[in-house]
Amino acid sequence: MSPSIVPQLTRRSFRRMQSSLTHSQAKAGSRPALSLPRLPIPDLNQTLTKYLTSLEPFFLEDEVRGGTDFKGAHDLRAKLIDDFENGIGQRCQERLRELDSRSPNNWLDDNIWLRKAYHEWRAPLIINSNWWLALGDDGRVPSSDRHPLAPTPGYTAWQIRRAAWLAHRVLDFKARLDRQEIYPETTRTGLWFRHSALQVFNICRTPQRQCDYFSSRPAPSDPDARKVVVSVADWMYAIVVVAPDGSPLPPSVIENRLYAVAADANARKTRGEHAVPVNVLTTDDRDRWADNLTHLLALSPVNRAIHNTISRSVFAVSLDEYTHILPMPQRTSDPDLISHIHNVRSGHHERPGYNRWYDKPFTLIVEANTRAGVLGEHSPVDALVPSIIADYAIVQEVDEDAFSHKLSPGELVNSHDASAGDGWARLDWVVDAKIEAECVHAAQRAKGLVDDSDTDEAVYTNYGVDWIKSEARLSPDAYIQMALQLAWYRTRGEFTATYETVLTRLFKHGRTETIRVLTADSRAWVLAMMDPQSSNENRLALLRRAVQTHSQLTREAATGRGIDRHLLGLRLMLSPGESHPLFEDELFTRSQTWKLSTSGLSAGYQFRGTGFGASYHDGYGINYMPAPEVVRFGIESKHSCPTTDTQLFKSGIFTALDDMRSLCAPPVQAHL
Repeated sequence: MSPSIVPQLTRRSFRRMQSSLTHSQAKAGSRPALSLPRLPIPDLNQTLTKYLTSLEPFFLEDEVRGGTDFKGAHDLRAKLIDDFENGIGQRCQERLRELDSRSPNNWLDDNIWLRKAYHEWRAPLIINSNWWLALGDDGRVPSSDRHPLAPTPGYTAWQIRRAAWLAHRVLDFKARLDRQEIYPETTRTGLWFRHSALQVFNICRTPQRQCDYFSSRPAPSDPDARKVVVSVADWMYAIVVVAPDGSPLPPSVIENRLYAVAADANARKTRGEHAVPVNVLTTDDRDRWADNLTHLLALSPVNRAIHNTISRSVFAVSLDEYTHILPMPQRTSDPDLISHIHNVRSGHHERPGYNRWYDKPFTLIVEANTRAGVLGEHSPVDALVPSIIADYAIVQEVDEDAFSHKLSPGELVNSHDASAGDGWARLDWVVDAKIEAECVHAAQRAKGLVDDSDTDEAVYTNYGVDWIKSEARLSPDAYIQMALQLAWYRTRGEFTATYETVLTRLFKHGRTETIRVLTADSRAWVLAMMDPQSSNENRLALLRRAVQTHSQLTREAATGRGIDRHLLGLRLMLSPGESHPLFEDELFTRSQTWKLSTSGLSAGYQFRGTGFGASYHDGYGINYMPAPEVVRFGIESKHSCPTTDTQLFKSGIFTALDDMRSLCAPPVQAHL
C-alpha cells in the first residue's frame, strides 16, 4: 500500500510547515488528550471465511492445470475450516483474548510480530532484511564535486558538509518530535507516528542465538545517547551531536567533528595502519554473528563499552572515501543511479558489507561525491517511517550560513588537518586472530550474497498517479498492484501468492497487515489480458472489479480486519502436542509463499530510489513510489535463479502499465 500519513514534503510545503509550528504548538496544550484504540482480535468466523475466499485463485489454477477440481478442493478446505472453527479454533481464539488482556498495548505487537517476523529469522540482514533509500542531490553542491571528471581520491569537504547538514536535520526532526512541535499527540496520526518514529533512534538490534533482541534504550542523561557513531575506512568513531538539553548541536560543530574523524582516518592510513573491519560481522548469519559478538565482548571491557556506545547512539553515519561506479556488465540505462543505489544497499561492489553497522535502524551514508542515502534495519519500524524522517532531512538544502566558512569546489580532507579537539573519539576494538579470521570469512559470504543480488530501479515516466485518478478513475495503489500481477504472469506463466504491506496505524502500536493481492478477480483480469478473444470492454470491467476487490481488502486490513496476522496468532496459540490439519494443509503454506513481496512508499519527491530484498530465491522484492507524473519501482531478485530476471520484470511492468493506459484511456470523443 502507499499510505499517506502526511503529504510528501516539497520545499514550499516545508516553508509552510515551518511557519505553522508555533501555532500548532500553542494549540497542543489546549486540546484534550487523545488515545488510539487497541488492535482488535478479528472475529474467528469472518477470518476463516475470508481465508477460504483467498484460496479460490489457487483452486482455479490447480483445476486448470490438471489438479483437484474447484469444488472438491473448496469442499475439502471448507470442511477443515469448519472442524477448526467448531473445535480447537475456539480455544485458540480464547487464548488470544487472554493474551490480549495481559498485554499492555496489543496481542500482536507485544508478543508475536517482532519475534516471528524478524528476530527469530537467522538469515543475514544484508539484502535479505534491511531496506535502502537513495536520497536526491543537493542543489548547493557544486557540479564539479557531484560529477567529478575523475574519481575523487578520498574524503571531500563537500561530502563532510552534506553529511553534517543531513545529520543535523535528522537530529532536528527528533528534537521537534520530542518537543511535540511536529506530529503532536493531539492528533491520532501524531500519536501513532511519534511512537513509531522514536523507535528509530538510540537503539540497535543485538544478535542472539535463536532470537535477537533490542538493546535497552538509554536515559537522556546517558552520554552515549547524545552521540552518533561514524564509520570511516572501517574504523569506528563516536561524535557528540546533541547538547545536554537535548537540542542538536549546530551544523558547523558537527561538520568540524566529522572532518576531524575523516582526517584522523587519513592520517592513520598514511602511517600504514589498517582497520580490522569488525562491522562486516554484522552482515553474517545471525547465529554466527551472535557467537562472534559473544567472543568479541569477552576479549576486553573496551569492546563492551564500544558496543554499548553503538547501541545507544542516536543513529549511525557512514562516510565512504570513494564515488561508487559499477562495472560495465552491471550498469543499466542510468549508471549513476544504479551505482548510487547499490552503494547504499551494500557498499562498494568489490568490498560489500564494509563500513556499515547493519544492526542500526538508521544509517546515513554519504559518498565522496556527496551522493547520500539511508540504510535501515527493518525490525523497529517499517520503512515508511524512516523515509518520512529522511524526507525532512533532505527537503531543505545545505544552508551555507549555518557554517563557519564557505567551501571551494574540489576541496579534500587532508591527513594533516586531523584535530585533537573535543567531541569525538575513536572506537577501536580489541581483536584477536579468531575475530580477524571471522571478518575475512564474513566478508566472503557477504560478497556472495551481494553478487547474487539483481537490483535495479525502474522509473516509469509515461504517466503517474494523477492520470490514474483523473483519467482511469481508479485507486492508484490497486492499479499498480494489478500491473505487477500482469507483469508476473507474463514473465512466469503462472500466478503466485503476493504480499502487500498495509499499515495498521489506526491502532495503538499498530504495525502492518497483509493484503493478499492475488484474488479470483485479479486472476480473471490477468487471464482476460492474455486472451486475444477478450474484448477491451470485458477487460476494463474485470480490471475495475479487481481494483474494487483490492481496495476492499485494503480497507479491511487497515482497520484490523485482515486475516494473516490473526491466522498467525491462532496457530501460535496451539499448545505443545496440539495440532490441526488446517495449518498443515499445503495450501495454507502455498497461499503464504510470497514470491512477489511488495510495499509502497509515498511519492518520494526527494528520493532517487529505494528497495528491499526478495522474500524467496525465485521471487521479487518490489518497493514502489507513486508520484503524480512518475512511478518508481525498486526491484530485487537473484542472479542465480533461472526463473527471475530484474530487467525482464522491469520491462514487464512498463509494458503492463502501457497496456493498462490503452485499456483505460477515455475515448477521444469524450474530450471534444
